[in-house]
Amino acid sequence: VEFLYCDLASMKSIRQFVQRFRAKNCPLHVLVNNAGVMLVPERKTEDGFEEHFGLNYLGHFLLTNLLLDTLKQSGTHSHNARIITVSSATHYVGKLHLNDLQSRCSYSPHGAYAQSKLALVLFTYRLQHLLTANGSHVTANVVDPGVVNTELYKHVFWVVKVAKWMTAWLFFKTPEEGASTSIYAAVSPEMEGAGACYLYNEERTKSADVAYDEELQRRLWTESCKMVGISDESSRVP
Repeated sequence: VEFLYCDLASMKSIRQFVQRFRAKNCPLHVLVNNAGVMLVPERKTEDGFEEHFGLNYLGHFLLTNLLLDTLKQSGTHSHNARIITVSSATHYVGKLHLNDLQSRCSYSPHGAYAQSKLALVLFTYRLQHLLTANGSHVTANVVDPGVVNTELYKHVFWVVKVAKWMTAWLFFKTPEEGASTSIYAAVSPEMEGAGACYLYNEERTKSADVAYDEELQRRLWTESCKMVGISDESSRVP
């Protein structure tokens, strides 16, 4: 195991990480997009993005795009490279505000978090469409880990913290249990060649209806490219 530092809340850090990784000339068979914050107070990343959207979504969007060439070179017909992005059941209640992705008009920690998780699902489906259109040996899937007992809940109200402390052993998954579906998506032979799947408890299930809106997927992708400063090569793909 080798550690390379990468701050998903910093576009500069992401680009530096990718440079360091590429310099190693290593193949890349699995990328798991798992970093995140939840219900943080209104604040911005160093690039000026609302933190939920900037870290949870845009950071992973840029990282994945910058690593795509390496992933494509690493995948083969019999063993696809795999991209796994961790979303949340919260995406079912999320709304994507294309005219206010930074939640400037009316900030709600719950709304901003749900929007970032919905964006990850939309991104995954669009990414798989583009990978398939290009004939790439790379698959992209999205995972719902369930309710996991981690420090992700440190910004919830104290009453919720107390309830979590009292009931976590009964209702919450352990971190190991929470990771199981991501691991399944990353290494299971059953997932070979399968993309654009929403996985929960190691099973394919249906995501929110709005996540299948291909026009919304395209518009979010185009806007995301502008925000992180990369070219939108998807414009040539229907």
